[in-house]
Amino acid sequence: MPLVPFEPFRHVDRWKKEMDRFFNEGLPSAFGFQQEFGAPRMDVYETEREVIAHCEIPGLEKKEDVDIHVEHQTLTIVGTVHKVQEAKEEQFHRKERYTGRFQRTVALPAEVEAEGTVASYKNGILEVKMPKTQNNARKRIDVEFH
Repeated sequence: MPLVPFEPFRHVDRWKKEMDRFFNEGLPSAFGFQQEFGAPRMDVYETEREVIAHCEIPGLEKKEDVDIHVEHQTLTIVGTVHKVQEAKEEQFHRKERYTGRFQRTVALPAEVEAEGTVASYKNGILEVKMPKTQNNARKRIDVEFH
């Protein structure tokens, strides 16, 4: 019989994931609302000089389809993925590709400047590079030992 480490909150974590899935997927469809793209997934990390965000937004066709707003410690991405009509509505057997308006606002780990922010889009990934403000740069404080 293999030994398994004791994890007292394992069941709580599973319960939380199920509740998140219910409120994000099950509840809207139960009331007749079709879940749209809504909030794309995003990775945010920082380097010494900038904060970088990678956002999954497949299906963007032109730069006018997305707006990026940077203010202090907040990044907001708003846009639209347009519907490509490949078949008549009644011919669909499965429809999982997202179309419509989306919006995502995230708190950033450091204060950034809108000026100097650059964005690029490639293979469905939007990359936003935001320079950190100079007054917010982290400074290492040496501790004096006596």
